[in-house]
Amino acid sequence: MKGIVLAGGSGTRLYPMTQVVSKQMLPIYDKPMIYYPLSVLMMAGIREILVISTARDLPLFRELLGDGSGFGIKLDYVVQPAPNGLAEAFILGREFVGLDSCALVLGDNIFYGPDLSGFGSSAATRSQGATIFAYNVRDPERYGVVTFDAATGQPLEIVEKPKTPKSNWAITGLYFYDNDVLDIAREIRPSKRNELEITDINLAYLNRGDLHVTRLGQGYAWLDTGTPDSMHEASSFVRTIEHRQGIKIACLEEIGLTNGWLSGEQVLERVRHIGQTDYASYLMRRVRELA
Repeated sequence: MKGIVLAGGSGTRLYPMTQVVSKQMLPIYDKPMIYYPLSVLMMAGIREILVISTARDLPLFRELLGDGSGFGIKLDYVVQPAPNGLAEAFILGREFVGLDSCALVLGDNIFYGPDLSGFGSSAATRSQGATIFAYNVRDPERYGVVTFDAATGQPLEIVEKPKTPKSNWAITGLYFYDNDVLDIAREIRPSKRNELEITDINLAYLNRGDLHVTRLGQGYAWLDTGTPDSMHEASSFVRTIEHRQGIKIACLEEIGLTNGWLSGEQVLERVRHIGQTDYASYLMRRVRELA
């Protein structure tokens, strides 16, 4: 399975912070925002990942992340000339995905939970259809909303930003698809917002009975960091968890180490490059613990 991080857009809701830099480069507590969606793909066992962003911002992502070898992964990059919708990721990434299945995660989404890696791994190994994730929210009218059959729990309907939502289950920014998604994305047409909507892809799978929806219940957190307030809340959440539990969320080198993609010596080399920081000290501790 291949992975895609969609880190484009203009981030106008975060102006003036994003006037000269991508919002996905801004910090969420102690790491750049893009570390968090990358970590979700890595925890699902995905090592080949495409980063999609604007022509302005892509050189900074290359400088920050390199070819991915520092994390035990392989990164490629492609430009999205204009914010034409989430589904365009599969058009821009068609050559990268090739004959494989594919996962897409939005660059401003943060996920946290006790078995997130298990959910991701299960979705990544499903040979057919699509898997998306739903989260119960207070304001479902802001999102794509999925309703379920009360008896079977199967998804019945998906509506994008409904004025009168039929449920509180919002579709999150994490999607797993078989290779058919490449052709489905190529066939959909722009919506009234003049965007290629990810909802149309999900509906295509729903209509053919191939859509699986995993509900993230109590104990899981899904944070969308598109406004200053939500960025502050996300940073506070990450800080609280890390201080309370003595762990780090979305530490990419640690994930590479625990997945067996990096050796302890490779992580220590990263530590020498990072310098004397709390992040580096944490990595040294984890190398000792996992040795």
